[in-house]
Amino acid sequence: MSDGNEQKDTPSGRKPLTLTRTASAGTVRQSFSHGRTKQVAVEVREKRSINRPGAGGAAAPAAPGPGVPPVRAARSAAPAAPEAPAPRATPPGGITDDETRRREEAVRRAMAEREAREQRQRAEDEQRRALEEAQRKKAAEDAALAAESDARRRAEAEAEEEAAAAEAARQAASEPPKLGSPVPRPNAPQQQQQQPPQRETALLDELGGRIKSARKPLPAAPVKPAKKGQPQRREGKLTLDMVERISEGDDDRVRSLAAYRRAQQKEKERRAKLMGGGGEREQIKREVIIPETITVQELSNRMAVRVADIIKFMMRQGQMMKQSDELDADTAELIATDFGHTVKRVAESDVEEGLAGDIDDTDDNLQPRPPVVTIMGHVDHGKTSLLDALRQTDVVSGEAGGITQHIGAYQVRLDSGQRVTFLDTPGHAAFSAMRARGAQVTDIVVLVVAGDDGVMPQTVEAIQHAKASGVPMIVAINKMDKPDANPDRVLSELTQHDVIVEQFGGDVQVVKVSALKKTGLEELIEQILLQAEVLNLRANPDRAAEATVIESKLDKGRGTVATVLVQKGTLKRGDIVVVGAQTGRIRAISNERGQQLQSAGPSEPVEIMGLEGVPEPGDNLNVVENENRAREVANYRARTKQRQRSGGGKSATTSLESMMAKFKDSTAKELPVLIKADVQGSAEAIVGSLEKLAHEEVRARVVLSGVGGINESDVQLAKGSGAPIIGFNVRASKEARDLAEREGVEIRYYNIIYDLIDDIKGVMSGMLTPINRETFLGNAQVLEVFNISKVGKVAGCRVTDGVVRKGAKVRILRDDVVIQEMGVLTTLKRFKDEVDQVVNGQECGMSFGQFQDIKQGDVIECFNVEVVQRSL
Repeated sequence: MSDGNEQKDTPSGRKPLTLTRTASAGTVRQSFSHGRTKQVAVEVREKRSINRPGAGGAAAPAAPGPGVPPVRAARSAAPAAPEAPAPRATPPGGITDDETRRREEAVRRAMAEREAREQRQRAEDEQRRALEEAQRKKAAEDAALAAESDARRRAEAEAEEEAAAAEAARQAASEPPKLGSPVPRPNAPQQQQQQPPQRETALLDELGGRIKSARKPLPAAPVKPAKKGQPQRREGKLTLDMVERISEGDDDRVRSLAAYRRAQQKEKERRAKLMGGGGEREQIKREVIIPETITVQELSNRMAVRVADIIKFMMRQGQMMKQSDELDADTAELIATDFGHTVKRVAESDVEEGLAGDIDDTDDNLQPRPPVVTIMGHVDHGKTSLLDALRQTDVVSGEAGGITQHIGAYQVRLDSGQRVTFLDTPGHAAFSAMRARGAQVTDIVVLVVAGDDGVMPQTVEAIQHAKASGVPMIVAINKMDKPDANPDRVLSELTQHDVIVEQFGGDVQVVKVSALKKTGLEELIEQILLQAEVLNLRANPDRAAEATVIESKLDKGRGTVATVLVQKGTLKRGDIVVVGAQTGRIRAISNERGQQLQSAGPSEPVEIMGLEGVPEPGDNLNVVENENRAREVANYRARTKQRQRSGGGKSATTSLESMMAKFKDSTAKELPVLIKADVQGSAEAIVGSLEKLAHEEVRARVVLSGVGGINESDVQLAKGSGAPIIGFNVRASKEARDLAEREGVEIRYYNIIYDLIDDIKGVMSGMLTPINRETFLGNAQVLEVFNISKVGKVAGCRVTDGVVRKGAKVRILRDDVVIQEMGVLTTLKRFKDEVDQVVNGQECGMSFGQFQDIKQGDVIECFNVEVVQRSL
């Protein structure tokens, strides 16, 4: 079909002329206010070109249809004639190039607008799908809620049905059935519905069971009636018959299920309590070892009961406790007895039993050991120089100030193969404790006395230490090379202190030596070996080692280093030891020459490393079997020391109260100091010396006493306590020095102990309150009192004794009683002239300012006050 305007082609192949114009469709976007736009379809009409009859004989191509580009339409035209094309010319009324460009631009715009429409359509589709998905989820949640509500309603309905069925069964059981009557049966279950389809099941699995099916689930199976004689919960409504049975006491069948379960639980708890909490298993009776103090946790472990049970028991007794609290022995025994256990009381000190080992030293396992010789005497009497000569080394040059300030332990190997162990003790007064320790661990004491000085205070102290230890003594008179040496005077002075030498009929040997000239050394060694042979020194090397700490220090690179003297057994590398309140494992053993050893036998001084802390000099070293035993002994010793520091075993409350009362009554000033030393013995000596400087008005308070270098924590502690830091043979690290400069903390370094003590003594002396000393000048008697206007009362006096001086202090005496301290005398006149002083027998006038109560016969005493600085 064709419209009326369509006509057939002419025989010549050209299109016939038509009256209609060709048109192409397009769209245009219109813009309005507020950002609104609108697309409008438009139609572009084109002029039809009419070929002239003589223009080429070919029919003009038809105009392209709507939506067809002009270029494509031109290419789809009739095939070109074989003859050469005619010259390009635009006939009148034809399509020009501008029109072709406009058509192409319109087509491109149309394609862009179509692409935009498709994108908007896709966005709308996605938004619609998201909205549908949200609606679907909401519908699923509503369905799940509805299903849960239906399930609750069905459960309530089923419960009511079960109650009714149980009530009917109970009534049927209580009434005997009649002959010929049918047997009652429970309600038949409802007809099961079909299972949900697979799609719904998959959806339930996907949602994890949160969305239930809308289908009605199968009803639960009917509850069977309880057997006769068993309690049954009351079901259904409460009727008059039930009320009558309850009032008559027949309520065993109407008790609730919760009440029945509670009764079962109570019965189970009662049986568990009777059986000791073990169910059917009986409680095991134990023998509980209880020391003097024990924690709640440890007591529960030994009794094998819960901590909560012990705490409940103590709560019934009216005490609130926790598992870390300590119990005394009586309370712990009461608890253990209440739980059915037997108690064995032990003392806390029993932990040290068997620490020395179970091996008894007999003659079969004892072997000879080298003697231990301690060199003692007054300071600068040549002790170290004498030992120097024996060891052929130069030790004295390494001591600060030429004095020994800590114990040195050395072993001398003789040409004969024998060995002698020497302990060099300091002779300064501050190292009394070191000398006492040296005398306790020694076998022989060599008392060095200078031939020119004779017996000195520390010589007498060394004699007392030697007598207290009960060891033999050998007197070595040193410095015999000096011309003023007088050995006879030395021997006579020793006799005054009960030291009787052999030539005076005693048992003390005397050897004259010279450490400088190395004379008399062989005789001294012979006397030492002879005395050792008399003593018959022997020890058992095949047992656990026992040793005594001679000195200890904290080395920056090696850690804790302790000098010990082995007394029994053999100390080996890897041994687990307990030293005082410290524990550790021996990592290294070295002698005085720095040689590494694998073991050390009796009477051998060595340095050990591996202790966790710095022990105190004089502590005993014991080898134990394991770390638990070592830690147990160390903890006991630490508690013992703590109690001794807090008041000799008294309770902390009493000690604290007495301490606060003492501080309240005391008006003494305190000088806080922080002490760091190279070895523990030096720190101990410094602390002891500062304690001896204590005065009733001023004393030194040691904030911290330790070994090792000065670090940042020491500076912080000194800043908080306002104390200077005293470093003895130690230095501060760079960080500590910088921090001390920023915080204003003073650090003082010393290497000679008496310099340190002198400085501290001077500071403490400056803290003493000075004494005001009065010096009497003279007396003046008041002869007459004059009233002068604008001045007040003026006393006319005569000097009766001494001199009255202007600027001196005065006081007024009346009947030999002081009635007024006037302060300084500012006005002193003789006749009308101001004078500085008035001598005895002369008259003068005095004015005392505001004080007007002056009477005839009063005595004016004139004196000076002199401030005298005290010292310790």
